[in-house]
Amino acid sequence: MIVLIIVLVVLAALVMWAIGVYNGLVKLRNRVKEAWSDIDVQLKRRYDLIPNLVNAVKGYASHEKDVFENVTKARNMAVQAEQAGDVAGAARAENMLSGALKSLFAVAEAYPDLKANQNFLDLQAQLTDTENKIQAARRFYNGNVRDFNTKQEVFPANLVAGMFGFEAAEFFEVEDEAQRAVPEVDFSSQA
Repeated sequence: MIVLIIVLVVLAALVMWAIGVYNGLVKLRNRVKEAWSDIDVQLKRRYDLIPNLVNAVKGYASHEKDVFENVTKARNMAVQAEQAGDVAGAARAENMLSGALKSLFAVAEAYPDLKANQNFLDLQAQLTDTENKIQAARRFYNGNVRDFNTKQEVFPANLVAGMFGFEAAEFFEVEDEAQRAVPEVDFSSQA
């Protein structure tokens, strides 16, 4: 009889442990989803700002058609990848969009009247603020992905994760090697 009680207590402890691990995994998975949603909100804000920014620059630099087309194309690709929930595709598209926006701002630098335009300056400030929020949201997302993936991979939690089909989440990473490269800084006095 005592052996039966001990076996039942051990089984009950194992079941409680499995329930605790399962609930912890669900909690972490939901945090990853929430973090992706935070990125989604900021990306949508950026997508809404970009057409206004392009239109503001178009008025001053109508002959820069390729730049505007590239920004619009990159924006549309980013929106599609983000709506599909493709983290890797969204990261690639976001990198393309960032490059296209740099080109747009380079064009804006060539037009002093545009740089002084209050509407353009407001849009540029809002976009810069949004970019900072996107970076913070990406860091938050990647931190949650790290915690979730680690929880799934460590023993013995990996047994419960495998039993219930939990899958590793993807990190939101920079894929453009140029953005990963260490910038070269030259303080020489050559002109």
